[in-house]
Amino acid sequence: MNTTVNPSSQMEAPVQYYRINEEAARHAKEANSFSDYVPGSATAEYRQMVDKAVELAERQKRRTDPEYHAKIDHLLDLYSRKLAQNMNEGYDIAARVPSVLIAGPANFPVRKKEKQNAASDRNMMEWQYIQGLLDRIRSTGMGGISADDVDAITKLEKKLTARQKAQEHMKAVNAYYRKHNALDGCPELSPEEVEALKIDMAQSWHMQGRPYPSWQLSNNNAEIRRIKARIEQLKRQRETGYVGWEFDGGTVEANQEANRLQILFASKPDEEIRAVLKSNGFRWSPKAGAWQRQLNDNAIRAADYIKSIWPVGGEKPSEFQRKVKSEGIT
Repeated sequence: MNTTVNPSSQMEAPVQYYRINEEAARHAKEANSFSDYVPGSATAEYRQMVDKAVELAERQKRRTDPEYHAKIDHLLDLYSRKLAQNMNEGYDIAARVPSVLIAGPANFPVRKKEKQNAASDRNMMEWQYIQGLLDRIRSTGMGGISADDVDAITKLEKKLTARQKAQEHMKAVNAYYRKHNALDGCPELSPEEVEALKIDMAQSWHMQGRPYPSWQLSNNNAEIRRIKARIEQLKRQRETGYVGWEFDGGTVEANQEANRLQILFASKPDEEIRAVLKSNGFRWSPKAGAWQRQLNDNAIRAADYIKSIWPVGGEKPSEFQRKVKSEGIT
């Protein structure tokens, strides 16, 4: 696909525009409207949306640590590329069968129109996924450490070490103060830190007569326990050999690489099944071509509530997992 680059000096990194099929856009307009197509309007619409995404990405970069900037750039390029693909496909779909207002009701190809509408629905689902990339840009670097991050355990262990060092530091300073009734000369503190703590202890809310009150140590200790539990959970999750299964009408895959439990139907599930999938945390991914959620014990338990995807043997997915593990099947 042909591309151009926007060299705007206001951007930290140039954005790559992908080619919009103007001819397809013109045919789509002619098939659905009596008004003339304005040359270049589809490209202009596409670039306007990409430029807004660029503004969002640059705002997010200013708010986050530089370690997240490459991920933001990747998401921005993914948005730009997939948006162009989606728009071009949409124009192609729209031009396949003219509107009844354009073609007239006589001998109107109803069956072809139904197929066109189904293709439009799929294209719209892809559009929604693409717009979701903007939310991923907004959230990059702002939350906790995602389980999807391949370095999640390493990052959590670093965070744990920092919290543990802070706990030991606070306890050592409190012990020095308890022994000397003063902070001056404390080997754990710089002169600047001594003065800052003296000011802090002079505040009216600081009533416990120690540099670091008990609630501060208690809160930090609770965070240490939480991080430890998260590390153990992730280790256990990555060591657990989840397995997929076949069901009547499709398959379920335990995609370890993507960290997703993915449901692949042989044909589009009906509205009732889609509602059950959504209510149990599964979301449609046009990119993966599957209904999916994060791969963990909760996903397996959620699958237990969706009888239409139970293994062909008739047992619940959680029971199937236990059976496979007990039999040593991989």
